[in-house]
Amino acid sequence: MTDTIAAIATPMIPSAIGILRLSGPGAAAAVDRVFTPFHGGPMSQRADRTLVYGALRDREGRVIDHCLCTVSRAPRSYTGEDTAELQCHGSPAALTLGLEALFAAGARQALPGEFTRRAFLNGRLDLTRTEAVADLIHAETPAAVRQAAGQLGGALERAADGIYRELADLCAHFHAVLDYPAEDIEPFEAAALSAALERAADKLDGLAATYRRGRLLNEGVPCAIVGRPNAGKSTLFNALLGRERAIVTDIPGTTRDTVEERVSLGGVVLRLIDTAGLRDTEDAVERLGVERSRAAMEGAELILAVTDGSADFTAEDAEVTRLAAASGRPWVWVMSKQDLTGPCALWSAAPEGCAPAACVSLSARTRYGMDKLEQAVAALFPPPEELEAGALLTSARQAEAAGRAREAVRRGAEALSAGLSPDAVVADVEQAMSALGELTGRTVSEDVTARIFERFCVGK
Repeated sequence: MTDTIAAIATPMIPSAIGILRLSGPGAAAAVDRVFTPFHGGPMSQRADRTLVYGALRDREGRVIDHCLCTVSRAPRSYTGEDTAELQCHGSPAALTLGLEALFAAGARQALPGEFTRRAFLNGRLDLTRTEAVADLIHAETPAAVRQAAGQLGGALERAADGIYRELADLCAHFHAVLDYPAEDIEPFEAAALSAALERAADKLDGLAATYRRGRLLNEGVPCAIVGRPNAGKSTLFNALLGRERAIVTDIPGTTRDTVEERVSLGGVVLRLIDTAGLRDTEDAVERLGVERSRAAMEGAELILAVTDGSADFTAEDAEVTRLAAASGRPWVWVMSKQDLTGPCALWSAAPEGCAPAACVSLSARTRYGMDKLEQAVAALFPPPEELEAGALLTSARQAEAAGRAREAVRRGAEALSAGLSPDAVVADVEQAMSALGELTGRTVSEDVTARIFERFCVGK
């Protein structure tokens, strides 16, 4: 990393502020060529983190903006290198001219995520904090923001490193006994070793168990809207989105395929899936849609089972509630079309044993009862506790590494119980440490980091 990179770090739309960002050994020198302070010497002679007002010039030296500039020198910067920022007015044209001037001054275009990648490679961020940067950029709810901010603050790193250190102590003690037999070092006791392994395994179990919650927080909750034809599914889908996304008619079977959109409801991001009506049909296309509806239910983490509250409860309605209950997922029974009838009296019609997590009467057309649905969803997916925020596994990569660490510790405990020698047990412990090292980035391959930075935008 001997070169200097530059990028526009803000969206290319007219806005109040636009930022040009640089990092590398030539950052201060490049800024000196494009930025002239109105008072005092050049930026290369200024103290770190001092905001200076001056003129931004294009590659021909013509003034294109009046802006603020600051320089932070290695290693006390975001990337661990010399960095600089030009805080300009948010004109896309002016920012482009400024960036071209920086290129002429010796910088090159930064790749997506390259600033944060340099921060990782220079030891400023571990891999969990690096992922948290992308999570924070993409966060859609207050809970997701708090989780990402906590992870950026090192909550997950500390949790993983705490387990790592306990395992490292076991290995260090074992090697000390073997390597220095003449020293008065207390040898391993099976009971103490077993207790230490069990503690580590329990902590890893707890860490691995956070993945489901972290994944749903970041990726959204797959939510299937199901019901018989013309029950009001698509109308509810459109009402939740706040726009006409799905086609709505009085003709049963209008929806023949699944339609998916994201929406925030009750502080929870839902990946809404509007499905074809569940019924037996001879129509080949509609039958395929029904099969996809059943598949959507199987893959959902939340099911909204919609029943037409203005009509009689049918055998098809009963089958929908039975399937929702049999899914093993939380489900909400939604009685729709309450604008066409009075208070619904059909709740008792559900088959025995089909107890929903909540029952909601609503009218998607008038929005009556929509607040109750929002409250029901929020109750099913509460935000993480403050002590938990930031310590959740949020990516498949993290979960896989934690899972391997857990399995290695469990194998070590089983080997100890089977009477194997301590060196065989410690081999499993070292494998667990290696997996935890991959989780935090102590040891990680280039292809893994490449996949992580694919989510980043240019300028970060």
